Amino acid sequence: WAFLTRLPGGAHPADERALGMSVPWFPVVGAVIGLMIGMVWLGLNELVSPLTSATIAVMVGVMITGAFHEDGLADTADSLGGYTPERRLEIMKDSRVGTFGVLALVFSVLVRVIALAALDPVEGVVALVMAHAVGRSIATIVMASSPAASSTGLGQSYTAHLPKPAVWAISAVIAGCSIVGGPAGVVGYGLALLGALVIVGLARRAYGGTTGDVLGAIEQVGEMAVLSAAARLVAEHGWQWG
Repeated sequence: WAFLTRLPGGAHPADERALGMSVPWFPVVGAVIGLMIGMVWLGLNELVSPLTSATIAVMVGVMITGAFHEDGLADTADSLGGYTPERRLEIMKDSRVGTFGVLALVFSVLVRVIALAALDPVEGVVALVMAHAVGRSIATIVMASSPAASSTGLGQSYTAHLPKPAVWAISAVIAGCSIVGGPAGVVGYGLALLGALVIVGLARRAYGGTTGDVLGAIEQVGEMAVLSAAARLVAEHGWQWG
């Protein structure tokens, strides 16, 4: 909780082993974050327009996490402009945000705001919970299955002590919940998984493996995928089959 959010409560993992052991629970923390954002979204819908409430809700999510995943998305987008793996990793570590990073952030925020604004208030809460859980779940799957680009750094810290059976078990529960969520859940999960595969492929070619920033980008793509699928399919099918 303390690692993924800026909110009080719980202790920050004391070492790499504690950090790795906490990874399987990232999707659960994501679901709680999504629910908190959903409550903001639900309450604001009674006061302001859907677009305004969606914008504020997404920004509240950014504040809760300290833009943790957004930072990874921006760094990943910027680093792809480098010509060698070493230069790309160097750009990724640079605290400054470049043009590609800004564009990626704008795209991410716009997609999430517009998709959320298209949903019914209660359906939006469900979508937010699923989006934040699925995004983090797929990121943990990548941690458990893809080599790190560097022997140092956050990505390696995750994987060195990662309890993979727990990752697969909790990820299976998240995938099952997506299936129960009807066409919107299945399509959203499928798009999130497809996006992760594309990013992992790019990362292996660009850096030789994944990094903590790449995992942040995967989480962001997962959120966008689930919310976009919900905006398109929930009005027609609801969160159910038939």
